[in-house]
Parts: sequence; structure tokens; C-alpha cells
Amino acid sequence: MKTVTVGEFKSKFTYYLEKVMKGEEFIVAYGRKKKKVALFSPYANKKKPLRKLGPLDGKVTIQISDDWEMSDEELINS
Repeated sequence: MKTVTVGEFKSKFTYYLEKVMKGEEFIVAYGRKKKKVALFSPYANKKKPLRKLGPLDGKVTIQISDDWEMSDEELINS
């Protein structure tokens, strides 16, 4: 994965945006020490986060049936 500086990223923004749209990923580094501050990747690669169960996380498992449904009205009034 390629690493670019903030200055290069700013000056070639369109170029890097086109690369991302083609599926490439790259890291943006900042400052003299070139600290890695951002990862740019295609939005389609974004994974949906799992919901945590708070204090029950790791203690229980929940399985929701595929045919379970709830209308917006039921959700609001519950």
C-alpha cells in the first residue's frame, strides 16, 4: 500500500481520488516524522460494524430469525 504526504495528496487530490475509485488504497502521512494519519479506500470496501451488547458482550448470543419484521410505527411506539 502506497504512502503519500499531505502536500502531495493536496496537490494531486483528483489523481488519488480516481485511484480510490478504481479500487486502490493508500495512506496519508503528516509532518516531518511522516506520521500515518489516514487510510483512503473505496467506500464499497467498508465493512458494516457489528453491534455490541454492552455489559452482556461475550456472555450471550442473539440470533434473529430471517422472517422477523417490525414496522416503523411499531418501533416508534415500543
